[in-house]
This record gives sequence, structure tokens and C-alpha cells, in this order.
Amino acid sequence: MTTQIALQQHAIGRMFGMRSSAIPIRKRIEHALSEGVEVVVNFTGVEVTQSFVDELLGALILRDGPEVMQRLVLKGCSEQTRGIVKFVAADRAEQFMLTVH
Repeated sequence: MTTQIALQQHAIGRMFGMRSSAIPIRKRIEHALSEGVEVVVNFTGVEVTQSFVDELLGALILRDGPEVMQRLVLKGCSEQTRGIVKFVAADRAEQFMLTVH
């Protein structure tokens, strides 16, 4: 089973910039993951900031570890969004590893 989350449905305009706008979406992701389903997050038609991605995905990595990213499918990412996601994921994975040891 898969949960589809189209960010465009949650956007006002094309840009997600604030951390607070990521929280309800992250809660949907957390709920789906807790039910053991794969989550597809579709970034088509939106641009994001590092703060938004950190709240959306970085918080999950800090809580559950970097493996959580293996349960997510990120679709429709622009080159800029891919770069932001990679940076946030690497940074938070490093922080997670430091807190575990």
C-alpha cells in the first residue's frame, strides 16, 4: 500500500518556504509510515526552501534515523530541490549518528 502526497495541493502559489507549512504534511507522512506503508511525496510544480525540507524530512531523520528515507519516494524534484534534499538528509543523518553514539 502507498500513500501519495502531492505538495502542490498544499501550496499557496509555487513556493514552500516556512517550516510551519511542512509540519502538517510531515504529520501525514509520519502517520502513513507508522502504518507501514510506502509514502510518495510529489514535488511537481513546487519549489522548496532548506527550512521547509528540514522540517519535512530532516525531523524524520533525526527521530527515526537515515533509514527512514528508504521508505519514502520523492517524485518531481527539480534539480534545486534534489540538492536541498541531499544536503538536509546528509546533515541530519550525521547529527543522528552523533547522538546515537
